Amino acid sequence: MMNRFLNFTKNFLITAAILVCGFLLSLFMQKEWGNQTLIPSIFLLDVFLVSVITDGFLYGAVASVISILAVNYAFTFPYFKINFTIPENMISAVIMIAIAVITCGFTNKLKSQEQLKAESEQEKMRANLLRSVSHDFRTPLTTIYGASSAMLDDKNEFTEEQKKSMLRGIKQDAQWLSRMVENMLSITRLDGKNVKIIKIPIALDELLDSVLVKFNKRYEGQNVEIDIPDELIMIPMDAILVEQLILNLLENAVQHAEGMNKLGLRVYTSGHFAVFEIRDNGCGIPVDKVKDIFAGKLVYGESGLDSSKKNAGIGLAVCTTIVKAHGGEISAENLQDGGAVVRFTLDMEETEND
Repeated sequence: MMNRFLNFTKNFLITAAILVCGFLLSLFMQKEWGNQTLIPSIFLLDVFLVSVITDGFLYGAVASVISILAVNYAFTFPYFKINFTIPENMISAVIMIAIAVITCGFTNKLKSQEQLKAESEQEKMRANLLRSVSHDFRTPLTTIYGASSAMLDDKNEFTEEQKKSMLRGIKQDAQWLSRMVENMLSITRLDGKNVKIIKIPIALDELLDSVLVKFNKRYEGQNVEIDIPDELIMIPMDAILVEQLILNLLENAVQHAEGMNKLGLRVYTSGHFAVFEIRDNGCGIPVDKVKDIFAGKLVYGESGLDSSKKNAGIGLAVCTTIVKAHGGEISAENLQDGGAVVRFTLDMEETEND
């Protein structure tokens, strides 16, 4: 109901503004130049603009009726009287109404085609997501099932080291599946309509402490160099989503930055934005993929990164979605001395984003 009222108000104000501007321009031309020949054309343009910009036929039809009455009343002899007995006035009225109907028809058709195209693209992305997830889930599930079945089989005699190795494999695959499910749930949540991100001010050092604890549980041998300002920085955010965002980027660097032995996380402020940078000295990002990696042009499962690693591209899609939901921007670039940096911003002003 509220959306319908807001939509009506917007269309009404657009219609009124265009008609008022056209009327004032016509008065100016009549008073200053004494020219009335272009006045009907101005109102025709008003009707056309209203029909194109607003939704549906109603506003274009209303604009055409008001334009007919305005031209007839203020700019046609006898002045300040409504007179449709003159043939020219009747013809002008019919032309304006026809333009409104035809323009609204074409505009609605174009909008309908654009909506169908958008729905088709969204359905294509969902199909790619489902296909990629189904493929990527199969490998860890097969490993978990095979290892657990072998351990439960009394005929197999494994050494303690072999059992620990299989259990470590089960744990790693289960962790990966858990992260994938979290990413998929985030995509489902944030891709819905009327999603509202409730931002709560979180201290930067507390956020990073929580991230590093979770990251070190999975990548015990991977050190992350932290560089943050000394002063206390409070950033309004959905802490769970931003933790997931940073973890995805750190995990992506570990999995795909081949040859990496240095991973860093730097945070600094620029204006009213907090800027996060995740840097590595690995192999970098393929040159033809740098601009598209967070631009929404890569389909799931075709990230262009190391395809031998388990990654459906969902993590990067989640990163983009979370940053945009917080009103920020995210990008990636290769470093001149090797490696890559992923940079995203968070607005430090306390707001709620739809």
